[in-house]
Amino acid sequence: MLTFILRRLGAILLVLLVASFIVYTLTAITADPLRDLKGSNAPNRQEMIDNRIELLQLNVPIVARYFIWLAGAAKCFIGQCDLGVAYSRSNQPVVEALSAAAASTIQLVTAATIVAIIFGLTIGILTALRQYSGFDYSVTFLTFIVYSLPIFWVAVLLKEYGAIRFNEFLSDPVVSIQAILITGLIWGVILMAIIGGSWKKRLITFASAFVATGGLLALLGATGWFTTPTIGIVGVIITGIGAAVGVTALSTGLANRRTLYSSLIVVGVWAALYFPIQYLFFYVPTGWMLFLVGLVAIGIGVGVGLLVGGDGKKEAARTAAIVSFITYFVIVVDRVMLVYPAYVDRIPQSGVIATIGSKTPGLQGDMWFQILDGFAHLVLPTIALALVSIAAYTRYSRASLLEVMNQDYVRTARAKGLTERTVVMRHAMRNALIPIATIIAFDIGALIGGAVITETIFAWKGMGALFVDGLDHGDVNLVMGFFVVTGVLAVTFNLIADLLYSALDPRIRVS
Repeated sequence: MLTFILRRLGAILLVLLVASFIVYTLTAITADPLRDLKGSNAPNRQEMIDNRIELLQLNVPIVARYFIWLAGAAKCFIGQCDLGVAYSRSNQPVVEALSAAAASTIQLVTAATIVAIIFGLTIGILTALRQYSGFDYSVTFLTFIVYSLPIFWVAVLLKEYGAIRFNEFLSDPVVSIQAILITGLIWGVILMAIIGGSWKKRLITFASAFVATGGLLALLGATGWFTTPTIGIVGVIITGIGAAVGVTALSTGLANRRTLYSSLIVVGVWAALYFPIQYLFFYVPTGWMLFLVGLVAIGIGVGVGLLVGGDGKKEAARTAAIVSFITYFVIVVDRVMLVYPAYVDRIPQSGVIATIGSKTPGLQGDMWFQILDGFAHLVLPTIALALVSIAAYTRYSRASLLEVMNQDYVRTARAKGLTERTVVMRHAMRNALIPIATIIAFDIGALIGGAVITETIFAWKGMGALFVDGLDHGDVNLVMGFFVVTGVLAVTFNLIADLLYSALDPRIRVS
């Protein structure tokens, strides 16, 4: 493995060198950094031109200039990165411009990718298992529509109905009977289509989902939850139990009682820690605290799984760790919700769901305010990016799983008497993820390059906006800084995809 990684790193370095030389040369040939000054009427125009020529070393041949830039970029390996200055941004160091833009884009890409992977793969698996059913045809129809929609049109619709109209509702959150009936009807139809079965079973599913969804929405409206939202210890326990049952069912099956008990014990531990941890959240509101407690949550799950798991300690520890982290995440969300009323009082009157920017200017508050504000600005562009990716991942995962389900080893696994969950999750899905891993790796690299249209519509100052500014002004250093970040991340994720192949399928060897 080490030999493979070193060999790939050598190839990656060569690719980056060649690509960077081509990009630098083409940008330098086509760009004119002096264009704005040549058209200036300033009395000291020639002096400004001379200063920029000296600053950007324009009197040096392009090839020599590239190697000067490369020497500064090589210093990144020793922590002294020097990518020059961006004259189009008042001579701001490129490293500073990149750090701000990359942080903004990575935040957006991470959220969109996680949402797309979770929902895309889940829907794809369900449609593959329900092939040629009404649910399959409906999802196929919707995914083709969403995949073909122009992103700018989706973004405008999200602004209108996901922000403006929803903000109007939040300003006076009255849940009407019509809304209750429509919401219950929609969820009833969706769950009825997913679960399937005989018509009797479908009607029972529809009725149960209709009553549960409508009743929950009516309860939330009657208790004023939309004005002062909270999850509370009861909600944490219910969510934790649901996570324990769901994750156990997917991981080992509910017949594995020790794994289920491990997950439920973890939920009980977090229920006991619910009130003590509120003091920690209040007195130590820092990101490092959240990260360390998250590691502790995983450790709690692993420890409980090893103690209770019996012969299946590995599976119990893995499942309990996932449930523990999910329960901890719900507690964090509950803590963020507590600042919602105060947050509404501090933001502009435009509404909670923001339509432009990545944060509210001049917002005063601790970490919990910043998290809520970040979510309010992140939700619309994340949905816009994730919708198209969900449609693509749904089609890819469905096609890949259907191909694998027809293989001989899957039929052999069924003939041996294995449960359908084991056949799908252990044998089929693992191999079906191989082509999907490649697609996801390339998509992440492409998204980190900046979703230019989405960033423009939502005024999200990320890598896409930085790249466009660099091209418009002929700022070679800014363009090359963009290339360094996106190029390195693209080849890195490509390497990660290669390593995932051998992890997903033992038949694939890195040699």
